[in-house]
Amino acid sequence: MQDYALTVDRFLEHGAKWHGSARVITARGDAEDSLGYATLRDRANRLSGALLDLGLNPGDRIATLAWNTRHHVEVWYAAMGAGIVCHTLNPRLTLAHMISMVLQANDRVLAVGTGLRDMADALMAACPCLEYLILLDDEEAEAGDSVSGLETLLATRGRAVAWGQFDELTLAGLCFTSGTTGAPKGVAYTHRSNYLHTLRVLQADSMALTASDTILVAVPMFHANAWGLPFAAPAVGASLVLPGRVTDGASLASLINRHNVTVAVGVPTVWLGLLDHLDAFGGETNSLQRIIIGGSSCPDSLLRRMEDRLGATVQTSWGMTELSPLGAISPRANRPGAARGSGRPPMGLDLLLTDADGAPLPEQRNAVGHLKVKGQSVVNRYFGAGTSAVDENGWFDTGDLAILDDAGNLTLAGRSKDLIKSGGEWINPVEIEEIVGALPSVGLVAVIGRTDPKWGERPLMVIEPARGEEIADADLKAALKGQIADWWIPDRIVRVDAMPLAATGKINKTQLRATYGGA
Repeated sequence: MQDYALTVDRFLEHGAKWHGSARVITARGDAEDSLGYATLRDRANRLSGALLDLGLNPGDRIATLAWNTRHHVEVWYAAMGAGIVCHTLNPRLTLAHMISMVLQANDRVLAVGTGLRDMADALMAACPCLEYLILLDDEEAEAGDSVSGLETLLATRGRAVAWGQFDELTLAGLCFTSGTTGAPKGVAYTHRSNYLHTLRVLQADSMALTASDTILVAVPMFHANAWGLPFAAPAVGASLVLPGRVTDGASLASLINRHNVTVAVGVPTVWLGLLDHLDAFGGETNSLQRIIIGGSSCPDSLLRRMEDRLGATVQTSWGMTELSPLGAISPRANRPGAARGSGRPPMGLDLLLTDADGAPLPEQRNAVGHLKVKGQSVVNRYFGAGTSAVDENGWFDTGDLAILDDAGNLTLAGRSKDLIKSGGEWINPVEIEEIVGALPSVGLVAVIGRTDPKWGERPLMVIEPARGEEIADADLKAALKGQIADWWIPDRIVRVDAMPLAATGKINKTQLRATYGGA
């Protein structure tokens, strides 16, 4: 057999050659940008030449700070096709977190999208490793040696180059886990792992995309490669609809109807906004056949509302950055009465339930255990780490508790750690507790996740004031302002006379969740 390297540039090459007229559409306010795969491939390939002309070499890192647009896709393929590593930054994080990630990755170039220039300038000033700034989405720059608009860069330095001239184990992408368990941890995807993950996404009982589909990608491209959709779509010739920064209900309804979207992908909060808009103003989304959700748990009431109001099948899923990210997904044709968990793992990924000591549970069905995973696109070692992220048998510990039913459907049963997942984004309660706990008016503080119908979870703060002290909610929130991302700040604060303690003397968060964690 031929030695045919599994590199991600082949997806766009295939789309350009065999599905050249399929469109990549970007919403731009009242206007739109539409381009076929053949043209997009040529632009991305010429951009590869421009990046090399800037002095980037295979293995170097380029960071992107951008929303879901066609230009962002072009930068992805331009970098990866030339063997350059594409590091996606999440603009919803604090500047301090992003600086830490850029420095750890040693990024040399930063590509920034609309509305994020101030953040990009701050990164350029704080990170000496950044040498050049590229402005995306038709924003042009003032003349300078270290900044350029994308179109100017293409016009002045663009040239065709040969793609994929490297081993399939070469790094393709880098995504950090948001720093929610201490220092940010980078997950470095190889071309091979992304290629095999794409095949997993395309399986018939997985996302099952085809050339007849038009996909609305409402999951950000900085969330674990937008769940692999910018690779999967050109691989089968499906059209992509990219909403940019705007994902409100009215905008999404308009995009779905204008482009006859068949598959829509994103976290539950996005679809709640769509439902609220349709209920308030009327209208239908008749082309929509499927909605794929993940990122946070979704109440059954919202699942039923989506299916009833939108007339679409809802596929639930579970994944992690460390899994590239798909771990399990319900099939596109759910049987009546089927379980509403996260579905089953597609071929290429295996699941294992263990006890707290890491020993496999003797019965892997209908028992709660610590969830571990193994597969072709599962992290083996975090970026720059000197130690392995897996155990001696190659299993990665997800930090989740889970249960598998008789058919192998996965349902998460809580987390072994206390992270809070709000709208698909992680919140680390420890960071909040450390800041508030340092205030002289606070005796004890605990932050837990509280069920929220819109965001899945929101942080709730429980305070035991120091003896004889009082502190207003506004003062507590003011102490957090600027220290953490605004959306991490708890919406609700509860005061107790005495914090419940476990036998070890630690705060009993289990009891707090039982008391305050419900909707």
